[in-house]
Amino acid sequence: MNFDQARFFMIEQQIRPWEVLDPDVLSLLDAHPRHLYMPKHQQKLAYSDLELPIGEGELTLSPKIEAKLLQALDISKQDSVLEIGTGLGYFTRLLSHAADKVTSIEWHASIAAQAKKSLADLNNIELHQGDASQDWPDGRQYDAIVLTGAVDEISEAYRKKLTLGGRLIAFVGEAPAISAILITRISEEEWVDESLFETAVAPLHSQQSRPQKFQF
Repeated sequence: MNFDQARFFMIEQQIRPWEVLDPDVLSLLDAHPRHLYMPKHQQKLAYSDLELPIGEGELTLSPKIEAKLLQALDISKQDSVLEIGTGLGYFTRLLSHAADKVTSIEWHASIAAQAKKSLADLNNIELHQGDASQDWPDGRQYDAIVLTGAVDEISEAYRKKLTLGGRLIAFVGEAPAISAILITRISEEEWVDESLFETAVAPLHSQQSRPQKFQF
């Protein structure tokens, strides 16, 4: 299979028609082969408009959703980013090349271990394993936060972890009514919420169980 051609068609036939036109986002998608982050038996489907299983009952986001999130977050090279739901690390890599530094939390130890291997060549990513469904109490604020699975509601703790001008994206609701919500902090006590699009994504699994937390 010609993966380069498949990646080109993904961008031209899925990403652009979904109104993702930011040249920096398109360049990131073109520069980083998505199939390298998929289980071997799933690699031929890596550029399809699908959510793919990655183990532990979890799924990837589809390529067009990942692209839409990147564009909406509008990350700059000075930004610090918090990602809740590392998965196998592909989206984490995209974030790391757009931002100054990324902190990423994965609930499943087995998936976190795979992501650690895939991202070992990057020095601006801090990986943790644990439950971050309601908060990640590291005492930090971030310029951008993204929750990669659906939640019932966005916790107040994450709103307060945003810097002034910071952006947060989360999927809120239960299928079939799940909205991608963009939150922007405009003052110490004010946030603006905007619904970006309706979609169907898997829940953030860490809402359901809480394994022992450890840090790589």
